[in-house]
Amino acid sequence: MSIDIVETELLQPDPSLPAPAPAAAFSSRAVAAGALAAIAMTLVLFTLGSGLGFAGTSPWGKVGDTAAKLGIAAGIWLIVTQWLSAAVGGYLTGRLRRRWIGTNTHEVFFRDTAHGFLAWALATAIIGAAAAATSVATTGGAAAASAAAAAQDLAYDTDTLYRAPSADEAALGLVKAEAARLLAASSARGADPPADDRAYLIASVTSHAGVAPAEADRRVTLVTKREKDAAAGAKVAADKARQVAATAAIITALSMMIGAFIASAIAVLGGEVRDRHV
Repeated sequence: MSIDIVETELLQPDPSLPAPAPAAAFSSRAVAAGALAAIAMTLVLFTLGSGLGFAGTSPWGKVGDTAAKLGIAAGIWLIVTQWLSAAVGGYLTGRLRRRWIGTNTHEVFFRDTAHGFLAWALATAIIGAAAAATSVATTGGAAAASAAAAAQDLAYDTDTLYRAPSADEAALGLVKAEAARLLAASSARGADPPADDRAYLIASVTSHAGVAPAEADRRVTLVTKREKDAAAGAKVAADKARQVAATAAIITALSMMIGAFIASAIAVLGGEVRDRHV
């Protein structure tokens, strides 16, 4: 008996033993491991990008100014982060799945592609949920800071209206509050106060600040112009923030779609390497 015949007989399965169960078409552990690796890679690259200054947004500035800080470098780094994390997660998913013995090569290709895509989808869903929670908190903080800054500017303008060396600040509290409401109503419309409101403010400043009508008129003109300019600037900043947010959303969506393709393709590569190493 030759050596080849002996090896062939040794490789033949024992008919008395039950046939091994085929490997499941879906390997949840491989998908979970690939998603975990992708999430970890994303955190590492995001932290590195923050350290390099690519994520320079702050919740303490104005909303428009904060959104405008998302520059070209930050967008490129976001794409790099998405693609590298997708590649790492997809490759590990392909390498860690079980070997499908006796399965058609086209079916193996499909399964590897699906595993890579599912690993990417799981990682993206988890990161997206965390990012959404963080975004809500950041947006709320930015909006609160912006509203506080606007209120402080309005309070300063009302102080300017009634500024006098011997003014009784306690007695002027209600007067200033009424003037602030009048100024806020006109600035919200982005226009000068109506004629009757303007005349009322001039008379109020003349009476309570102890200044001449001409000086009171000058103060009202200065303050109303400053409030109207601030309202116009806030509108421009909000429009700019919306444009930047829309651009960022488009870039993010495109990078994620390409990331899904990369994860699927690299998972096929990892699966081929896995099958070569029994």
